[in-house]
Amino acid sequence: MRQPRIPKGTGETRRYLAVGLDCYLCLLVVGLLLHSCLGSPGAGAGRTAAVLVGQLTVLSFANQVLLTMAVRASAGKLIMGVRVIRLPDAGRPEFRRLVVRWLYGLLWLPLQPWHHLRRAATAEPPPPERLGGGPPAAPCTDLAGVRQVHRSDLRYYREAVEGPTG
Repeated sequence: MRQPRIPKGTGETRRYLAVGLDCYLCLLVVGLLLHSCLGSPGAGAGRTAAVLVGQLTVLSFANQVLLTMAVRASAGKLIMGVRVIRLPDAGRPEFRRLVVRWLYGLLWLPLQPWHHLRRAATAEPPPPERLGGGPPAAPCTDLAGVRQVHRSDLRYYREAVEGPTG
């Protein structure tokens, strides 16, 4: 019997919307926490910035690594119907891969405007393999060897692997 193919990755639009939702939810929660923690009049700008960066980092790690380990998706991906799988076997990604992926995202995402401005200034076309200057990778695969797939595609893949139950 032939093994079913690993589900193909989601489109760029769905992935970027999930990232945008993750950023929005993280900033919203941290903003609410920061407002409640630093309501005192003696809170200076330096203390506020340090607390903000610390809370953003901890919440981002919890969302992108711990929640993804538990349910295969961050909050934004859950809303968008996307799940994260390990390649090549479509298993649950392990902690080390998720930490590498999180660190790569922290470094890659903030540099996107700079890459686009630099590319526009030199009139150089975007490379066909990856936007943002990242290393070439297989389609729909990120640096850590995981893929984001539609929830329904993953469900159909699991049913095909398990075979008919009856």
